[in-house]
Amino acid sequence: MAVSERGPRERMVFGAAQLIRRDGVTATGMRDVAAHAQAPRGSLQHYFPGGKEQLVNEAVAWAGAYAGKRVARFLGELSEPSPSGLFAAMVRQWTDEFEKAGFVAGCPVAAATVDCADSSDSVRAAAAAAFAHWSSAVAQALEGMGVPGPRAGSLATLMISSLEGAILMARTERDVRALTTVARELGPLLDACVAPSSG
Repeated sequence: MAVSERGPRERMVFGAAQLIRRDGVTATGMRDVAAHAQAPRGSLQHYFPGGKEQLVNEAVAWAGAYAGKRVARFLGELSEPSPSGLFAAMVRQWTDEFEKAGFVAGCPVAAATVDCADSSDSVRAAAAAAFAHWSSAVAQALEGMGVPGPRAGSLATLMISSLEGAILMARTERDVRALTTVARELGPLLDACVAPSSG
């Protein structure tokens, strides 16, 4: 859905996610969100009576849902789905962004966690739910490729935590090296976890 097709509330949630991933929660003001969404400032109180915390929580939830949907899209683009192929696609989303737009923005869920995990239980819970949503989508995809259920959940955690760490390192180093490294090194391990076909 293009930004122009979103209603004002959706634009504000999306805009908050984009600003958080670039500047963090603390540096993202409600006025900034309204300006980014091209919405009247008064509409923030109307749509988010819980204030900034509600908006941040919804932006984090949006990011988790977006990441989960991307898993299905990545799978649909693979001619021969494999765990390594899925992980390579997850990584490529970030290498492509960094190479086109620079290293200015990371994951909004990670940014919210860094800024608020100790100061806001609701933001921490929203971030945990977002990671769980994303992890569940990855685990289901892995199971669909033949990875046994219990192992699929563990590998989903490994994939997401490796990706998040590599994003952080890439932004720090201003280089995609960490991302390409985790894709290359984890690929064979992920594929080796597919159960042998009984046929």
